[in-house]
Amino acid sequence: MQIPKQLLQRKSVEALTDVEHGLKQTLTAKDLTILGIGAVIGAGIFVLTGIAAAKYAGPAIVVSFILAGIACGLAAMCYSELAAMIPVSGSAYSYAYATMGELMAWIIGWDLILEYALASSTVAIGWAGYLTSFLENFGVHLPTYLTTAYLANPAAGFINLPAVAIILLLTGLLVIGIRQSAIFNFVMVLIKLSVIVVFIIAGSQHIETGENWSNFMPFGFGGVLTGAGVIFFAYIGFDAVSTAAQEAINPQRDVPIGIIGSLAVCTLLYILVAGVLTGIISYTELNVPAPIALAVDHVGMGWLSPIIKIAAIAGLTSVMLVLLMGQSRIFFSMAKDQLLPPLFAQVHPKYQTPHLSTILVGVAVSLLAGFMPIEKLGELVSIGTLFAFVLVCGGVWILRNSHPEMERHFKCPAVPYVPIGGILVCLSLMAGLPVDTWIRLFVWLLIGFLIYFGYGVKHSQLRSS
Repeated sequence: MQIPKQLLQRKSVEALTDVEHGLKQTLTAKDLTILGIGAVIGAGIFVLTGIAAAKYAGPAIVVSFILAGIACGLAAMCYSELAAMIPVSGSAYSYAYATMGELMAWIIGWDLILEYALASSTVAIGWAGYLTSFLENFGVHLPTYLTTAYLANPAAGFINLPAVAIILLLTGLLVIGIRQSAIFNFVMVLIKLSVIVVFIIAGSQHIETGENWSNFMPFGFGGVLTGAGVIFFAYIGFDAVSTAAQEAINPQRDVPIGIIGSLAVCTLLYILVAGVLTGIISYTELNVPAPIALAVDHVGMGWLSPIIKIAAIAGLTSVMLVLLMGQSRIFFSMAKDQLLPPLFAQVHPKYQTPHLSTILVGVAVSLLAGFMPIEKLGELVSIGTLFAFVLVCGGVWILRNSHPEMERHFKCPAVPYVPIGGILVCLSLMAGLPVDTWIRLFVWLLIGFLIYFGYGVKHSQLRSS
């Protein structure tokens, strides 16, 4: 079946960038880097590190983080080139529009909506769990029916109220302004980074390499590769920096710094934490929801355990903030192109934020977090992100051939080898995901096609102009 040419029509890079968007431009390179760190360091470092070490890689989880970091680094180079060329809020959606046409742009935009919604909801549930545990340390016990989603446990649960509350609070913060949100995110990132550094320094004094690293790769290199696929979720978020490109003061320079800088910092911290964690306690004991807290108790640093929980709460808060911001900006860009109703493109006259799309996203995500058992859908977040990475890497290659004359404020090195490497690595990680994950992705995309052909095709700004 041949796809109609109209659906492959591309939006020019000039049209994407030469538009009055009305968003307030206040973010610096430091703000964008902090946003990236805020989005990345969360559940991955506080939960996944221990689980992946225990089940897949052992102490060689350090190598898994290096491999996953390399894979993300390839995509980050491509993201940086496109973000500097096309400094708009739509991220991979806008890049696909300029390189592969409207249909592919819709597919990736719809895919990103799923990614950010599920990731935000999942992190909110994790946040609620840490908060409940922290309060219990002080004798405060929240009733089960207010901390458990009904569909997760119909017999005992009704709503995960803490998860709903934090999403709605962050939504309100995002409506008030991107500057205020960036300041709040900076404080949250500062807290979690400080605690992580304390753990690395204090924990390094208790490393027993002979005892805990003697069998460094117990599951073989295959386990290391599997571990890399599992902890890939821990890196999700650095791409959200590109969704704030239109709110950056100097996006051509600052967005690449934010993307690559945040990824570099997070990769280094992941490697150090994984090394210290598996060095002070056997990997066989780390299959628990709070492995870092377990490790500090194991070596007699119980004083650090409640501080770790505070850092986890702060870390997960900043992750939710950036993911909610990213999804609302995807809605905003799609509505500006009239593929979604225009209300999503409205900007608040005082706060200069896309308030309606932000509120809609916040309410939808809070309902998911409050009532749905969505932890089993975590793979969908990974497959959606990997799909976006594939298209971004391909987009760099395509634009180098179709628009070689365009000024590139940041150039991805070794094209086409870096984009091809990124595509192959991401496709291989996608191939390792369960079949039911692919089925859910196709069902979501089918719903998207119904909306696109029922509304988007008829109202598309590109075809009506």
